[in-house]
Order: sequence, then C-alpha cells, then structure tokens
Amino acid sequence: MSTQTSTSTTGTRDRVLIFDTTLRDGEQCPGATMTFDEKLAVAELLDTMGVDVIEAGFPIASIGDFEAVSEIAKRTKRATIAGLARAITADIARAGEAVRHAQRGRIHTFVSTSPIHLAHQMRKSQDEVLEIILKTVAQARDLVEDVEWSAMDATRTPIDYLCRTVEAAIKAGATTINLPDTVGYATPAEYKEMFRSVRERVPNSDKAIFSVHCHNDLGLAIANSLAGIEGGARQVECTINGIGERAGNAALEEIVMAIRTRADVMPYETGIESQMLTRASKLVSHATNFPVQFNKAIVGRNAFAHESGIHQDGMLKNAETYEIMTPASVGLTKTSLVMGKHSGRAAFRSKLEDLGLHLSDNQFQDAFERFKALADRKKHVYDEDIEALVDENLATAQDRIRLVSLSVIAGTRGPQRATLRIQDESGSRIEEADGNGPVDAVFNAIRALVPHEAQLDLYDVHAVTGGTDAQAEVTVRLRDGDRSITARGADPDTLVASAKAYLSALNKLSAQAVRLHAQHAAAE
Repeated sequence: MSTQTSTSTTGTRDRVLIFDTTLRDGEQCPGATMTFDEKLAVAELLDTMGVDVIEAGFPIASIGDFEAVSEIAKRTKRATIAGLARAITADIARAGEAVRHAQRGRIHTFVSTSPIHLAHQMRKSQDEVLEIILKTVAQARDLVEDVEWSAMDATRTPIDYLCRTVEAAIKAGATTINLPDTVGYATPAEYKEMFRSVRERVPNSDKAIFSVHCHNDLGLAIANSLAGIEGGARQVECTINGIGERAGNAALEEIVMAIRTRADVMPYETGIESQMLTRASKLVSHATNFPVQFNKAIVGRNAFAHESGIHQDGMLKNAETYEIMTPASVGLTKTSLVMGKHSGRAAFRSKLEDLGLHLSDNQFQDAFERFKALADRKKHVYDEDIEALVDENLATAQDRIRLVSLSVIAGTRGPQRATLRIQDESGSRIEEADGNGPVDAVFNAIRALVPHEAQLDLYDVHAVTGGTDAQAEVTVRLRDGDRSITARGADPDTLVASAKAYLSALNKLSAQAVRLHAQHAAAE
C-alpha cells in the first residue's frame, strides 16, 4: 500500500512525511475562512512544494467544503488528498465521495479517547468507543486503501486504554495512526515517551505509520512534534504560518527548517522544497488575511534582520556568525528598490514573477493600474509595496461594495468628521459622520451607508515599508454572531486603508452569508 513506501530511507536518514492541514485545521482559526479559489491556489502550491498529504477539508461540514475537497482531489498531481470525518457513518461516506477522484485519496477519521472527552463529549464507555473504532475504520477502509485514525486528546488518555484503541484501529485497517496533543497540554518528554510506549506495546504497530499533531497552547507545538518524531512517528501534521484553532498548530516551515538545519542531531529528511516556504507563507497570509508576525521564525519580516551593532559587525565578517540558515534557503529575496512611475508593463510583469506572484491577464491589468497610481503617490516602490498591492487587488476583486472617495477633518479640536462615498449595485452613495477620532468617524460613515450588526474585534495598523510615504496596511476583523471575518487594506493614507479593510470585511461577511443561505436551501 502507498503509505508503506513512505518509511523508506535515503542513506541513513528516515523520511518524515509532511501532512499539511492548513485548509482544514488552519481554516478553523477565527476569521481565517478562505474562498473556493483561494483554497485551490493554496492546494496547488502545497502540491508543488512537495507536501506529502494535503488535508483539504471536512467534507460533511458544508457543501462548500465538500466541493473544495472534491476539486482539489481532481486537480492535485502528487500529494495524497485527505478528507476529515468524525467516527460517524455519514461523515465517512461523505469523505470517501469527496476524495474518490484523487490519484491517492485518504479518509482521516477520529474519535475521542480521553476520560474527560468520553464522559462529557462522547458520553460513551471505553468498550463502546472501541466498537465505534472497529466499525468506522473498517467502513473507511472499504472506501479507500489509505485510512488515518486519530485518538482525539491522546495526550490525556491513559496509556493502557490508548494502546487498546490503537490496536483496534490498525486491526480494522488503519494505515496511519495519529496521536494528537489536541489541547496543547503535553511536554516534549511526555510526548516522546507516549509514542515509544505505544509502538512497543501494541503488537501490530509495525503495520502503520505513526503521526504527530500538536497545538501550540503552551508554545510547545514544534518541540513536541520533533519529540514525537524522536519517539518513532514518521508523519508530522502542521500548517503554513502555524495557523489554527486557539494558539494555532505546529508551523510547517519551522518543522522543515529545524530538520534541515539540525541534521546533525535529527537524522531525518522531508520532501519539501524549502525555497518555496516564503512564497507559501505569503500566499496563506493573503488568503486568510492573517498577517505574519514580524518576529515569526523562518518567514517573519525580522527573521533575517540584524540591528544590533555586534550582530551587524559579525555578519559583515562572516554571515555564519549570526545566521544558521540563509535567506535564500527559504526563498527570501532581499528587498530592493526596483520600480517607479516610469516602469512599464514588461518590468512590472518581471517583478511579479521574481516575487512568485502569478496573475491572470485581467488581474495583471488591474494590478498594473494600481501600481501606476501608487507610483504617482510614492517616490519609491519596494517589493513589499507590490506584494501588498497585489494582495489587496486579489482580495477585493469580487467585492460588491467599493470605496470611491474619502475626506476627513481631523486634529486636536473635535469632533472629527469623515465624508465617504461608496459604489455598489444600487449606485453611488455618500455619507458624513462624526467620531471620537478620524478612524471612528470613517467607520461610523460606513455603518450609516451599510447598516449591519457586526462587531469590530480587531483593528491593527502597520507600515508596509519604511519612510514617511510608506503604505499603511490595516487589518480589520468583524464578528457577526458565530461568524468571524478578517480583511486587509493598503494605501499610503492610513484612513483610506482603514476604510478599504472595513469594507472588504463587510463584503466577505455578505458573500459568506449568501453561500450559507444557498447551502441551507440546497440541503432542504
């Protein structure tokens, strides 16, 4: 079967499979919902960069999730495509239908095993859960050859019972066993010992690959994942930029570069093209509208920045004094001043290719026009400016409501006042509003033009580049009931960027509501 080939070695280095769950667990991060097209783009890049398994979604969750998993399964050339399913007959059947067109399809089914989950969530006895495992794993194995089974909350499950569940899952046909640290509770020593103990005590453990899946609630996701590998696991479940529920998951880029950089103590290898890590980080950041923190390991803006005088002196003499890996090894190109208002289409297209940005003809035309407008306002246009411009262009291409103009009266003598004009399907409309500060005035004007009940959960501003003419990039998160959406806007004028971000979030909430209504109607 296909999973067994993954345990082959090259020389003395064991192959560690990379299981990416950005499109499933990552999308459970509040406000990180992706569109259908964005999911396809992320999946294509993950496949190209060498991800072994792409968990494309939770097919039973919605029609949209099912369609995304199905389309990714049809398009993907190299990776195994997994669909998640609870230990429920309907879930497993739906996942099997979603991945059936994949060259290599996998059903990933899970059930709780810890005492607290069995008592309060499952309300089942240990023996009842064992019967569920045998039945549902067997059902999945009848649909696909590649079945992954997960013991939810494994790290808080008594080891004797955990061994019984693993043995049952493998007996029923599971080819991969995932023992996740679901709530981010374990320490590295505990997690390593759990894998070592289960693999030694379960008599049929050699018939499956073991997998780690770690959450970052205590900041230990990477350390625990590497400890699990040391304990015998040979698959790592992770996400780009570490996005995911609560404090997130283990970050793919950190796992890959830790294994590559510390090959002296970790005799493993992955199939990931590390030069594509920065590009993947930016794509996911754009698709989810979640900016990457500046000091994020590997792909953060400051990851290769050296400001200390001592560090700079050492870097000038020998880069290895303070750099354990090169920027080029993760696909990072040095920011350069390359574009201006006299730059033409050919130069702009070449720069986009250098940055790993691939646009359709219509998208290119829109981006070029925005670039020329920006170049008229900024003396120097940097790589980051172009990336922010393209990100916004792609994110707002389908927006129903658009900003036409904005003027603001601000200063020490209030109240501040904003005059804002928008364009939507009903035409052009204008509104004036006061506020406790210029941003509040802008948002009050938007609320008057587009009445809504959504609450502002996050408002964040940072400069895209240095200099007083730098573009501001504003992040806004709106929450409407149990729905949360994050959006970004960029402009040299911070207030314009704020208005763009707020309107983009409203557009996304509106589009999401339309999709949910259509899905409910189809289900009826």
